[in-house]
Amino acid sequence: MLEAVDAARGHWGFRVSATLLSGFVLLALALLALATGKYPVSLADVADVLGHRLLGLPARASATIDTVIMKVRLPRVVAALVVGAALSAAGATYQGLFRNPLVSPDILGVSAGAGLGAVLGIYLGLPVAPIQGLAFLGGLGAVAVVYGIGLAVRRQDPVLTLVLAGVAVGAVLGAGISLLKVLADPYDQLPAITFWLLGSLSSVSLGDVGAILPMMLLGLAPLVLLRWRMNLMSLGDEEARALGVETRVLRPILIAGATLITAAAVSMTGVIGWIGLIVPHVARLLVGPDYRRLLPASLALGAGYLLAVDLIARTAATIEVPLGILTALVGAPFFLWLLAAGRRRIA
Repeated sequence: MLEAVDAARGHWGFRVSATLLSGFVLLALALLALATGKYPVSLADVADVLGHRLLGLPARASATIDTVIMKVRLPRVVAALVVGAALSAAGATYQGLFRNPLVSPDILGVSAGAGLGAVLGIYLGLPVAPIQGLAFLGGLGAVAVVYGIGLAVRRQDPVLTLVLAGVAVGAVLGAGISLLKVLADPYDQLPAITFWLLGSLSSVSLGDVGAILPMMLLGLAPLVLLRWRMNLMSLGDEEARALGVETRVLRPILIAGATLITAAAVSMTGVIGWIGLIVPHVARLLVGPDYRRLLPASLALGAGYLLAVDLIARTAATIEVPLGILTALVGAPFFLWLLAAGRRRIA
């Protein structure tokens, strides 16, 4: 039975069907997210507004409905799709590079670095755009420091060195965040810092998405184009080099790509955990460990997952629940279930 399933996974028709199904599910989720919220909007209104905006069809919906869909909900939907896909792809890449199913996109300190940059911007009273810029630069700078430490310590295993350096640098950056929280104004700055660190899409605009999209595409390109080599990288350095892969060149390229998309995502939405850890595991259960299929599956599942979580965050209660809380509430029990199901392969 398992052999038949594995054969079906590799069949071209199966892959086409899975692609079409994932596209349909994402489209259905996006339409549901556009129609659902505190202000009721029907699917017919959504279709009317999108038809008017995208195709130039006559507008029948009111100006209020148009504003709700185009200015409030559409930016959140697009941002959820982009950020969820990015974090999931980065998580799958890091897990393969470090050969560890417990690795997430913040293993090298990118989230802590972005968090410190954003917290510093809030503490200094900067506008939104400079805060996002500091978060982006902080994430990249943290990984640059970690990788520099890895290059300096050449006597140890390179993968282990990067992981340990990431833990140490992340701890220092976390201490810096805590210090700024202590020094911040408790009535103005501290609530803003806390809310940002928990992650949210409430203030995202289409302009914000457009600003980070080039960075996302630049970082995602090497991950997609080199995904077949990830199968060899996951075997270990010696085995990969024996098969013709130059790990000392490929590893920094993949790390740079995964770091770039993670830093861009965190700079816009704040720290949203568990997506890059959980979604790749689900993708492996569905399509197997081959990165030629695993990475596209992680992209689609991550986009749909964050879109669904954001929909719950803004409709489940009278106030919006930060995304970091919901992803932890959903992700932690699911991860424990994965650990308990020892007979099922999770890595």
